[in-house]
Amino acid sequence: MSIARVNAGRNGAGKDGTNPAPEAALLRASALQNAILNSANFSIIATDPRGVIQLFNVGAERMLGYPAADVINKLDPSDLHDADQVVVRAQTLSLEFGVNIAPGFEALAFKASRGIEDIYELTYVCADGSRFPAIVSITALRDERGQIIGYLLIGSRNSVRSAVQREMNDVMHVAEQANLAKSEFLSSMSHELRTPLNAILGFAQLLESGAPAPTVSQQRSIAQILKAGWYLLDLINEILDLALIESGKLTLSIEPILLAEVLRESRAMIEPQANKRGIGLTFPPLDLPFLIAADRTRVKQVLINLLSNAIKYNRADGRVVVACAATAPGRLRISISDTGEGLSADQLRQLFQPFNRLGQEAHAGEGTGIGLVVSKRLVEMMGGAIGADSASGVGSVFWIELNLAVAADLRVSHRQAGSARQAAPPPVRVARTLLYVEDNPANLLLVEEIMGRRPDITLRSAMDGNDGIAAARASQPDVILMDINLPGISGIDALRILALDPSTAHIPVIALSANAGSRDIARGIEAGFFRYLTKPIKVVELLDALDSALARSCAVTERPAAVRVLP
Repeated sequence: MSIARVNAGRNGAGKDGTNPAPEAALLRASALQNAILNSANFSIIATDPRGVIQLFNVGAERMLGYPAADVINKLDPSDLHDADQVVVRAQTLSLEFGVNIAPGFEALAFKASRGIEDIYELTYVCADGSRFPAIVSITALRDERGQIIGYLLIGSRNSVRSAVQREMNDVMHVAEQANLAKSEFLSSMSHELRTPLNAILGFAQLLESGAPAPTVSQQRSIAQILKAGWYLLDLINEILDLALIESGKLTLSIEPILLAEVLRESRAMIEPQANKRGIGLTFPPLDLPFLIAADRTRVKQVLINLLSNAIKYNRADGRVVVACAATAPGRLRISISDTGEGLSADQLRQLFQPFNRLGQEAHAGEGTGIGLVVSKRLVEMMGGAIGADSASGVGSVFWIELNLAVAADLRVSHRQAGSARQAAPPPVRVARTLLYVEDNPANLLLVEEIMGRRPDITLRSAMDGNDGIAAARASQPDVILMDINLPGISGIDALRILALDPSTAHIPVIALSANAGSRDIARGIEAGFFRYLTKPIKVVELLDALDSALARSCAVTERPAAVRVLP
């Protein structure tokens, strides 16, 4: 850069013809020789006393991406720094020197203007918006009389900070990849564990309800199998939920839901556990008019977890009381109190920590300490809060607060619920055909056994997606039960092909898969499955889904009454 270019438009003597312009004096300063000014390794910026840039060397152009003509006489150095960092510097210096220092060039030059050596670390912002950390030395330039005629800023990349930043970025990338790998592993693990569990729990359910009825000894054995199996499934679900939440991949569907319905369903699910332990349950009137904004499945999951804990850690013949009350405009609190041993102040502080059972490891109740953590994250994702009040020997009260939905949505919900009840046709019991597309022999055998109890349904099977499509076109089944992970093409791809074929588009397709994550279920429903059931199979749930699908089926063809399994 030539001296003429550096001083463009600012040369000339003072108005009285005796004093040179401050810019000319600045250029004669020994600190700004051409060899330095033309250095490509350092950004060298010189300003007038007010901070307006007068010199912008080659290094500054290369480092910051601005042509000199775009900044000389137009900007001050603070315009090239991260604005938030300049504000912080101004605040810090104001506290240090006990004066009010304005953000901007004053914050950069304050110490130098008082003869204090100053080297600061701030972020430069380039013309293209990119940033890099820099070390900048700022010095006041003075004339022969000691008057400040400008400031000199010499900057370089902060190589140490840049290296640290690059290392942090690399670490973040590795962490993200590891987190992704963890999520994929857990999802795969969930699928692989669910497949054998499907056979264990499925056949155990058949044995439990079979004819002739099992003996007392057999009933005890079957009960232990089912208890252990469902508990293992709960652990799998909790670990997978926690992993999805931590990776930010768990999605919720927030909508107005009737609190009374959720409480009624939760009570039905938890009562058997309470009855086994002799714990009394008290719920508020189930005609409560409250409508909450929440994800129906997840809020029920939270309530079941809190109720289960209240029963598990209660004393013999204790009680669990559920109460609801508005705590603030637009907020509802659901409290679950128990008559258990209670928690100490130290235990309360450790609540909601992963895998922390608060010293209950020796307790008869099973658990991992994951459930409360998952509950807390879910409630907070729904815009709510969760907490507990307790004292040793007195009992505990766990509560969640959720947002209320508007009253207008309540009327809509009532109308929709009413119309849904009216629209549901009674189960159809004429002879029908079910096509099951499944490549796992144990799963196929299980469904064969279940269908053996439904003489009104003939079962056909196919071992992969392509064979399933061909079988559907050839036999025109009334309902299709479809696995997702199939050889050849996936169950979702097979569903799309069936939906595009006029000869099969009318057939309701039920997914039955070990892919049980919320995203898997949402993806399946979006793809067009009539229902999405997850393995392990709940026999009653499967039969209910089949009855609903059969009632919707357009094909009403008489089939042989006996169950036949065809290839």
